[in-house]
Amino acid sequence: MTEAVRVRGEAAEVSRAEAQAVMAMLSDERRRSRLADVVAAVDEGRVEGDDAAALGELLELGLQTGRLRSIYGPEGEQAALALFRRLPQGRELTQSSSELNTALESLAGRTLDRISVHAVGPGEYGVSISADGFELALRLGPSGARISTIGT
Repeated sequence: MTEAVRVRGEAAEVSRAEAQAVMAMLSDERRRSRLADVVAAVDEGRVEGDDAAALGELLELGLQTGRLRSIYGPEGEQAALALFRRLPQGRELTQSSSELNTALESLAGRTLDRISVHAVGPGEYGVSISADGFELALRLGPSGARISTIGT
């Protein structure tokens, strides 16, 4: 079971308005109903489970496309970003970044021999770093950063 995430202030206003805007464009009743549930949860001041996942997807798309900033301004964007980071998808991205930083710290003080980047798929990249005989392979993409291998 996922823990509830409180939604209030400007983050609630942006979340509600964005969900209602998307809902107005949908003709699929199941999807409209799903977003209506998200709006109701935001109005109650807390989201969890499927509502948190749906809100996370909605905010992630709005943040990636720049829609939230263009419509709600920098303050609305920052409020939505702070909320996104507390939702399951945002926490996962934050955790993967933390793990990546820990792996990169293992290269501190080493002489870099080689760095290469290659496309793995749409929006996903592989990064290889060699330093003093130490190899670090990373995957960077929409779902965050992952460490593929660490070795000598």
